[in-house]
Amino acid sequence: MLYRKIGTYIEDHLKSDSDRILVLEGARQIGKSYIIRQIGERLYENFIELNFVEDDEGAQLFKHVRTTEEFYLTLSMVAGEKLDNADNTLVFLDEIQHYPQFLTMLKFLRQEHRYRFITSGSLLGIALRSTTSIPVGSIIRKEMFQLDFEEFLIANGFGKDAIAVLRQKFRQKESLGEEQHRKVMDLFRRYLLVGGMPDAVNEYLSSHNIVKVREVQESIRVMYGDDASKYEQDNGRNLLIRRIYNMVPSQMENRKKRIVVKDIQGQKGDRFSRYEEEFEYLISSGITIAVHAISNPHYPLTESVRKNLLKLYLNDVGMLTSRLFHHNLRPVLDDEKSINLGAVYESVVAQELKAHGHNLFYYDNRQKGEVDFLVDDYANLSILPIEVKSGKDHTIHSALNNLLSVEDYHVLTGLVLSNKREVTTKGKVTYMPIYYVMFLDSTGRNEEDIFF
Repeated sequence: MLYRKIGTYIEDHLKSDSDRILVLEGARQIGKSYIIRQIGERLYENFIELNFVEDDEGAQLFKHVRTTEEFYLTLSMVAGEKLDNADNTLVFLDEIQHYPQFLTMLKFLRQEHRYRFITSGSLLGIALRSTTSIPVGSIIRKEMFQLDFEEFLIANGFGKDAIAVLRQKFRQKESLGEEQHRKVMDLFRRYLLVGGMPDAVNEYLSSHNIVKVREVQESIRVMYGDDASKYEQDNGRNLLIRRIYNMVPSQMENRKKRIVVKDIQGQKGDRFSRYEEEFEYLISSGITIAVHAISNPHYPLTESVRKNLLKLYLNDVGMLTSRLFHHNLRPVLDDEKSINLGAVYESVVAQELKAHGHNLFYYDNRQKGEVDFLVDDYANLSILPIEVKSGKDHTIHSALNNLLSVEDYHVLTGLVLSNKREVTTKGKVTYMPIYYVMFLDSTGRNEEDIFF
């Protein structure tokens, strides 16, 4: 059983006095249903699970339900013996986006308070765009991701006490010893191959067979493609979602690493606006991570974004290395110098930053160069530029230096992440091992700072 940090959040919510309905959203196959089922069955005497995708493929009992009265009647037909009251009955509406009318109905289910409800969905960002009445005050939206590196460490027997020590060293800007560094980097490189999809992690833990891990990852990739095809059919449009999704790994090998619109269909002069729906699907479904360009950064970064320039990363680094290296472990495990792992290192940093609540941007200035990531530094009401290095020249970063030299940006410090062990600071730049990215929390707070 894999440890998931979000489980604490879900359990705390279900134990709280809040009657708002938790909506857990995220990409397919990241473990949403599993964690809700695990906690719901433990906390509630009566746990009822309704999967609307399965219902649509089967009896379609709930497909045309439009009122709470119809819903309660239909629910009692399939789970009447388990229905009691809100104190001991939890109803889990899984894949709620498949029947969008239930998103609107959540407001009334909350008001009537017959039972406790919790929901999840994998394409909610898209479904909510077309929902006429979003019950904003009745729901709590929480995004979930696949296993991050900290959860991967725990799955591999890494103790929580050891992680606490690493976190403390990160805060104090201290290096690990040689042996400890080698151990963590070995697990980090394995994470680059396996990624965080629960099925892939479980397969790795049980077999340590890269062929079987890659089979799991390929099945997820195919599922994502099938979902895109169904979305296109349902909307009656011949979109290019699959083509752009399949382009992402190869685009990551380019120097700029961003999607070049003219390459989508090989047409010069093609415009970003022509593919807005494709990009919206890829981002809202959670299967890619968007990083928007900023040429003149100021806090907060959302005020400076350029909508028509972006980099797309696959949502899971294991899915990326599967496409780039297939069954070959050596480029990653041996850190082969002839192989450029820049795209891989950037992808895992994007994945970690996103999972820790950061909105992601990158610096793209024609005169000053490009910096891999920019995130808001809430603790200092500034911005934090992050450069990711996979090779030996981790101290060479002219674009980062140029950015830090612009006084108008009010940037206090820059961060370089690499596979080097030592934590050092030179001028405005701090150098850290790449695994410390797991402690870059977006809140920028310490527990003692949150009370007033």
